Amino acid sequence: MSKNLEHMKQFVKIFSGFLMLFFFASCESTDAVESGTYAGTVDEVEAAKTEIYVKTDDGKTLELYFTDETALTMNGEVVDFSALEKGMAVEVEVEKVGKRLDPISVKIME
Repeated sequence: MSKNLEHMKQFVKIFSGFLMLFFFASCESTDAVESGTYAGTVDEVEAAKTEIYVKTDDGKTLELYFTDETALTMNGEVVDFSALEKGMAVEVEVEKVGKRLDPISVKIME
């Protein structure tokens, strides 16, 4: 019975390590920036969360959750969140609030 217990403990350790590796590998790494305007490319769109990830021209990744006040425009016209697609060039104006970035405006540049 002792041998089975040792095998079970080893399995739990290996499985736990795998879960931790999977968790950290699936987390998107984002950068903290100051309030301001940044140019970049949409790297990911999560429609269910009205969230986008923007890769800035200087290599930073911004995680942006849209609020009711976020203005999304294209060619000077207000557009729906569904207009955003991965790979689009954007200019984002963000306000740093604590550790998060609130997007004030997002302009689709294409």
